[in-house]
Amino acid sequence: MTYDIAIVGAGIAGASLAAALGDRARVLLLEAEDMPGRHATGRSAAFWSETYGGPLIQPLTSASHDALSPWLQPLGSLHIGRAEDAPAIDRFLADFAGSAVTLAPVDPAAHLAGLRPDWTLGVLEPSCAYIDVAGFHAHSLAQARKAGATIVTDAGLRTATRRDGRWTIDTGAGRFAADVLVNAAGAWADVVAARCGVRPIGIAPYRRTMVQLRTDPPAPAGIPMIADIAGRFYFKPEPGGRVWLSPHDEVPSDPCDAAPEEMDVAVAIDRFEGAVDWRVAGVERRWAGLRSFAPDRLPVYGMAEAGFFWCAGQGGFGIQTAPAAATLAAALVLGEVPALPGVDPGRYAPGRFG
Repeated sequence: MTYDIAIVGAGIAGASLAAALGDRARVLLLEAEDMPGRHATGRSAAFWSETYGGPLIQPLTSASHDALSPWLQPLGSLHIGRAEDAPAIDRFLADFAGSAVTLAPVDPAAHLAGLRPDWTLGVLEPSCAYIDVAGFHAHSLAQARKAGATIVTDAGLRTATRRDGRWTIDTGAGRFAADVLVNAAGAWADVVAARCGVRPIGIAPYRRTMVQLRTDPPAPAGIPMIADIAGRFYFKPEPGGRVWLSPHDEVPSDPCDAAPEEMDVAVAIDRFEGAVDWRVAGVERRWAGLRSFAPDRLPVYGMAEAGFFWCAGQGGFGIQTAPAAATLAAALVLGEVPALPGVDPGRYAPGRFG
């Protein structure tokens, strides 16, 4: 069987695109692992924040809210800083001053018991929410299947060649044919491009560390996510008084099954203890995932050359922007005009790299 569109990668980018395409095309979704979402999608910090990724990502995030709403729960985010971080606070407020994002300067101590006294600056972002990542990913896969998509696992791409307007795709699960090949391979996006004979863009993976802590006292119920305005850490409450903490690290990495380093875990805890007077009673879990960025740190959506479509470089904001990004990518791959108010498709086009 020949498919209209073959999507390489069944993480949130590929799965949401397959769902957005629906029955408008015969879709093949190829996943290298034995199940979709093993890498970046399955290791997300699981929050939706309109400011995360900066003002050029915010339109995609905001446009995704309504579609994500069944999988969102209220959280809020408190951005904190010390006196020397005042310029960063001012820039943060200025960056979003013309947007629909609600931000309010506050006394951070009034929102977080145990905050150390040198953290005197705060900005509240009330719209920030938890995301049920697994639920949304499963829904996207289910919608794709319902529309007729074929999903094949253990199908890592080996090579792909294009002749007479059609791709022949050699994978670990056999050979397939498609008119268009979509590169939604996350950290492996440049690898996939090279195996297709397409010039890589420079999608670079970076490792991000997460730990789950048990603290004394336990994290108070109802606190928001806490984010250092200088980008040195963030943490959010989890059920049972636990905390999910990251040192906000970005360590260059080859595409791989990422694992946390002990030093990065230690750095995370040191920064956490410098912000609050809670004692770390135990590290219950630790994990790492890869975030992938194009050279300008914006995602890439569009046709690079005949029949090869990029859907990559989503950084750490791939899940929170997935519905809007999938709508955008589906329109572009089908040759339609995207209907996303406030979103400029040209900003994310692969042609910007020459």
